[in-house]
Amino acid sequence: MGTSSGVRKGQRRPAETAPVARVYVDVPLAHLDRTFDYLVPHTLEDSAQPGCRVRVRFAGQLVDGYVAERAGSSEHTGRLAYLERVVSDEPVLTPELARLARAVADRYAGTMADVLRLAIPPRHARVERETPPERAEPPPAPSTEGWRRYTHGSALVAALAAGKRAHAVWQALPGEDWPARLAELAGSTAAAGRSTLIVVPDHRDLARVRARCAELAGQAAVVALSADLGPAERYRRWLRVRRGHARIVVGTRAAMFAPVTEPGAFVVWDDGDDLHAERRAPYPHVRDVLIQRAHASGAGMVVAGFARTAEAQLLVESEWARPVLAARERVRASAPRTIGTGDEFELARDPAAGAARLPAAAFDAARTALAAGTPVLVQVPRSGYVPALACARCRHPARCRSCAGPLAVPGGTAETAPTSAHCSWCGAIESNFSCPTCGPSGMRAVVVGARRTAEELGRAFPGKPVRTSGGSEVLDVVPGEPAVVVCTPGAEPVAHGGYGAALLLDGWALLSRQDLRAGEETVRRWMSAAALVRSAGDGGRVVVGADAALAQVQAMVRWDPAGYAERELAERAELGFPPAVRMASVQARADVLADLLLELPLPDSAEVLGPVPVTPERAGEEAELERALIRVPRAEGKALAGSLAAAQARRSARKAREAVRIQLDPLELV
Repeated sequence: MGTSSGVRKGQRRPAETAPVARVYVDVPLAHLDRTFDYLVPHTLEDSAQPGCRVRVRFAGQLVDGYVAERAGSSEHTGRLAYLERVVSDEPVLTPELARLARAVADRYAGTMADVLRLAIPPRHARVERETPPERAEPPPAPSTEGWRRYTHGSALVAALAAGKRAHAVWQALPGEDWPARLAELAGSTAAAGRSTLIVVPDHRDLARVRARCAELAGQAAVVALSADLGPAERYRRWLRVRRGHARIVVGTRAAMFAPVTEPGAFVVWDDGDDLHAERRAPYPHVRDVLIQRAHASGAGMVVAGFARTAEAQLLVESEWARPVLAARERVRASAPRTIGTGDEFELARDPAAGAARLPAAAFDAARTALAAGTPVLVQVPRSGYVPALACARCRHPARCRSCAGPLAVPGGTAETAPTSAHCSWCGAIESNFSCPTCGPSGMRAVVVGARRTAEELGRAFPGKPVRTSGGSEVLDVVPGEPAVVVCTPGAEPVAHGGYGAALLLDGWALLSRQDLRAGEETVRRWMSAAALVRSAGDGGRVVVGADAALAQVQAMVRWDPAGYAERELAERAELGFPPAVRMASVQARADVLADLLLELPLPDSAEVLGPVPVTPERAGEEAELERALIRVPRAEGKALAGSLAAAQARRSARKAREAVRIQLDPLELV
């Protein structure tokens, strides 16, 4: 029976004001990467506001979505479906976040749905109903005396506090309490009523920076975001940030999308760490996302670390950012004394120093530090006991007879002897190894792991405790007393008062990796460890297990990360590698890749390298994948990303089943 208005009872009618909602649906198909128009029922007129979560019917199924905006009309000529319901009226997709997600998707040839999954955590209904905490008052401006040690340091902090568009690349001094410096920067910005977002590589750095920020600005002003939080706590903290209840946000990789209000500064610490690269599509990098945010919002941007990447050097050379460095006299006074094992003086004193894993200089440095009552840091590239074996005669890699996996010795416990060689893939024990190249023979270690190194050093320094850090057992802090601390890169604990010496072993294992960034990554890992050592004036020594004539070792000896980054960028520009150019990696089955490259409309300046077969992770896998690299000048990067996104959309529209993996500016090229 009809009503007086002509609408039957129970029939939905559109809202009177702005009846059309443009919705991003959570469907990861490239050809559907846009908003879709829906009618807003009059019953949801007040709750279906821009940014809220909704449920809509799409292709016959109920899917999640976000309302991007409300409009008075639609360009769609057919009949519009209604919104099914409003899941939450919390406006989680702010206009700023929507623009950022769109920009990131376009830069990396991805989709809006993929980026929004990274940017917005899952909803927790109980948390939304909680009474929100009161907004933290701006803290008093902290002392920034520590920044006076750097040229332009005080000017940087003052500019960020004043809300200016200040961009900088900061090289921290060795031994610097960098969490305190970042806290001072964030506290100065918060005191002026603006927000700061600091992104660090891992939870240990997160804990240190958060503690320092809380000391200066108070617990209520600081929010820490990390992936190890539970769903409820993660959403609770994320809402505090979105609602503007905290002015300082510290987090790991996922925090790069944190919706801070009135941003004053974005900071990334140690941007060369591969933990800053997202493993999920569209594979954005923290540094690049924060640069986009700083550019769009007019906020400041600081790329910081002990070392410097080629990408950070490009920011300096393009004059987008200013370098913030200490004077050379101060650097020399703060840095430890560093030597390479191939140093001419050391070779004259110890002819075996160039080949020995622990030359006399390393033992001398360790003995001196232990005698002075300080701990010794030993950095080993690989974890485990003997993680790689080879034929003792021809050095051919030792492989399992069952699955062709690599053979290794896992090591025993304190009560047991090391176990026999076994396969790292299938676990089969190899008791009678026969080399496929030269026949029956013994095996030798290719790389010695951290556990075997700790065992050897325990015998070399009897009576001194030996601690290990790495893998699932990472130490945060060690006491400033005589001990040997063996760790893998990135797991170096902080020592009270600093280490007396650091031994950076097996440098060849880091430098010989088949990776475009091997040299840069080696310098970064070495400097991160050496920065924990006392200055040369206080007896600090660093022994690098690599030829002293290498450019990477010389950068350590002079403590000149900027000079090494300048050289690295120049070499990449000459060879045509990122960041001097934009490069895309396209990986798919051979026939699929060939068809895609044929129909791909590339810029005239584009150059296709390959395709080449992709080596399977395990022998015997039927991967049959190939990869092609496409490089263009930086000015054509947007056009390249657009072409790749359009190609994915065409494949998605015709329901192509074969997967194609596209990465823009991938970390691994070789």
